[in-house]
Parts: sequence; C-alpha cells; structure tokens
Amino acid sequence: EWNEFRALDLDKVRGLMKAPVMIDLRNIYNPDDMAEAGFDYTCIGKSKVSAAN
Repeated sequence: EWNEFRALDLDKVRGLMKAPVMIDLRNIYNPDDMAEAGFDYTCIGKSKVSAAN
C-alpha cells in the first residue's frame, strides 16, 4: 500500500519545500528517519518529531 509515497526521494522533496514539514496521515515513514532527513514530521498516533540539527 502507498508504494509510490514510500519511494519518494526525500532529499529532493525537502529541497522543493519552503518549510520542510511533513504530516503523515498513513504512518508510512519512520519518525527518526524523517527527522534525520531534515523534516519537522507529524503522524497520526505518534509524537511530533523535529528535524535533527
């Protein structure tokens, strides 16, 4: 399910965004991986994770 979203080039996506904020309504991504990739990440049922510095 949602393989086209799982396969996103997150570095490219982050580079296209004015503010790298990702809200994941399907819990597709790992919060720690998203923070490491530079996103402020929120998903349903889990705590918000801020980008790693």
